[in-house]
This record gives sequence, C-alpha cells and structure tokens, in this order.
Amino acid sequence: PLVMEEIEVGPPQEGEIRIKIVASSLCHTELFHLFEGKDNRGFPTILGHEGAGVVESVGPGVTDFKPGDKVIPVSAAQCGECRFCKSPKTNLCERSWLNYHVDLMSYPTTRFTCRGQPILQFTGTGTFSEYIVIKQIYVVKIADDAPLDRVCLLGCGVSTGYGAAVNTAGVTPGSVCAVFGLGAVGLAAVMGCKNAGASRIFAVDINEKKFEKAKVFGATDFLNPKAYDKPISEVLAELTNGGVDFSLECVGNTEVSRLALESCIKGWGVSVLVGYTDADFSAKPIQLISGKTWKGTLLGGFKLKDSLPKLVNDYMTGKIMLDEFITHKMDLEQVND
Repeated sequence: PLVMEEIEVGPPQEGEIRIKIVASSLCHTELFHLFEGKDNRGFPTILGHEGAGVVESVGPGVTDFKPGDKVIPVSAAQCGECRFCKSPKTNLCERSWLNYHVDLMSYPTTRFTCRGQPILQFTGTGTFSEYIVIKQIYVVKIADDAPLDRVCLLGCGVSTGYGAAVNTAGVTPGSVCAVFGLGAVGLAAVMGCKNAGASRIFAVDINEKKFEKAKVFGATDFLNPKAYDKPISEVLAELTNGGVDFSLECVGNTEVSRLALESCIKGWGVSVLVGYTDADFSAKPIQLISGKTWKGTLLGGFKLKDSLPKLVNDYMTGKIMLDEFITHKMDLEQVND
C-alpha cells in the first residue's frame, strides 16, 4: 500500500524547476509498476505522472519559466537539441530517463528525501507529492486561464490515446477503426478517431458498462469479446468485409495486441500498440507480409513541449473533451482507495 509521509523536496538545481502540484490523475502505469511489472526495482518511489501545477521556484540557468507560471510536468523529455528532438519522425529525446533507467521507471538521482533516505520520482515526475523538482526539459508552460484539474489529464493518458489515433495511426476520413480497451486512453483514442473523420468506430471491451461513455466520445459500434464463441478479430473481419483500416490496442495485454493486429484488413491495415507492458509478444509473419503495419506509440507521438499548449487550447475552445474523462475527485489522502 501507499503511505502518506512528510518528505523534503530539495531546492531546484541547474536547469531544474520546483512545482507546486495542484491536481494529479491516475494512470494505469502506476498500477502496472506496483502490481504487474516483472521488475521489482524502482522502489521506494513517489508515484504519479499526470499532474499540473504552478512554478514555485527555478534553479540557475532556467530562463523560460518563472514563479507563478501554470505548467504541466511530463514524463518524456524534449531537450530540443538532440538528433531525435530535431527529427519530425519521433518524439523521443536522447536525454530522457527512458533510454537509461527503464528498470527503475525513474532517474536514480532525486530531489525527494524521506527521513534522510532518497525516494525515487516515478517517471522523473512523482506528482502524488505536493511539490516536485523536475528538469526543465520535462516542463510545459500553458495558458494562465487553463483549469489545472482538467488539463492534468493531458500529461499522459488523453494525449497518448488521442495522439495514437491522429498521429501514429494517421486515421483518415471515412475509415473504419477499432479501439481495444475503454479506459481513459482508449476513450481518448475513440475521440481521436472521431476527430480524424472515421466513419465507423468499434469500441471493444469486456466491460459493457463502458459502452455508454464510449458513445459520448464518438464510438458507433460496441463489441464484448466474451459474447462470442470465436476470436473478436474474426468477428470484426466479418462485420467489416475483411477487417478494419485502423486498430488501436489500449490495454497493455499481449494477447489483445495480437488480436488487434489480426483485426486489421490485409493490404493496408495499421495497428498501433498503445498500452504498456513488459511482457514478450508474437504474431504470425504473414500478418505483416500481407501488407499490415504494426507500430507503437509513446505519448501519442506528440512532442509535448510543442504540442501541449495547443492541446490545452483545443480543450478551452471545445475541440477536444476532458471533463467527460473525470469520474471521481479525491483528496491525496484517499490515494489507496
């Protein structure tokens, strides 16, 4: 279980920012790290990576941020200088913790201490703390009038699902899509498919209670794999004359990943792995030889420093939904609930 502790959050060092966190949402990656991951390193840690807050202080060398700025700390760096940051083909960054410390899900160095002992910052953020210190290459300045208890969702989940559809898959107008898994990421993928102009969007989940919410985001058809005596990929192929144009796996389950690929039409079908897991997976080569594309996405392919301010504006102007993702508001002390 998580415990409430008084911690010390050190002052920001060169290129770092200290942020007062106002709101944080819950991503399944926290639960994966706690309960499902095969690697038990990366503890003790302060979880949380979908937060938003206000700059409290800045360290030496920080010129783009000042106390009082509204910001979203994110788990993917954008230094703007490396070969990845300079390439339009990816949102990876050579300076990201992901390249070196994925076993810890954190940098090994941290500004958090508890009773004199260092405590890791999950994904370099740790937004289940009232204050965090983070490198400026992970911080995005946003509009002063943005509601922090809404836009915190853009720090990971909503951006990931939405971008998986509009960026990584490249959903096209009039296409047929299938989204596997209707958590926040999957619902955001549904929203992305709709905004990209898909004509038909299949929402796939074993929990039929989620179908009504998926309809709000634009889903047109609803399938429960447990309701059929054949693989859901075969059901989709029958309903779509051979398979969907785009499928998005938003669960982090290797069996579902394979089914999502098999649900695509041969020749041009694209399937995107969105949900995270560290398990091995496989597929039959003929799926790819026949013309399907299998690809993955990190944070929806968005270069977040560039894209998050626009996504915040898209929410403020009604182009994307955020309010509809929120089911509960809880105090930090209720974190175990």
